[in-house]
Amino acid sequence: MEELSRRQVIAASGAVVAVGAVAGCSVYGKKKDEPSVTVATSAGQSAPANAVASKSQVPVGSGLIVGDKGVVVTQLTEGEFKGLSSTCTHAGCTVAEISDNLIHCPCHGSAFNLDGTVAKGPAAKPLPAKNVSVSGDFVVLD
Repeated sequence: MEELSRRQVIAASGAVVAVGAVAGCSVYGKKKDEPSVTVATSAGQSAPANAVASKSQVPVGSGLIVGDKGVVVTQLTEGEFKGLSSTCTHAGCTVAEISDNLIHCPCHGSAFNLDGTVAKGPAAKPLPAKNVSVSGDFVVLD
């Protein structure tokens, strides 16, 4: 049996650590078993194919994270819906919570206002806008 040199052992250890770091980063900030949002149907109206939420699912002065669509829908004032990317501009994690009028990223503590602007770093750029509009009782991606 051939013996490994010290250099080979160190190189192999470094490779194992690198693989572990990459695997850890790929799941950091993601919630276990995060459910996708089911678009609520309205009486007599079926949801359009591009619907991300029913209007009733998005509280006024708050929002809804639709993880499987990569979008955050907020309702700043009654009937004023805004679409934002759910990907934090700091390190690419998915935002996880909306509370106290802020969209929170779990990775490094960034927070965004409901219009997507940065409320608290380390993120320096706002959440990118996603075009949404209202179609009947639904908020849809344009």
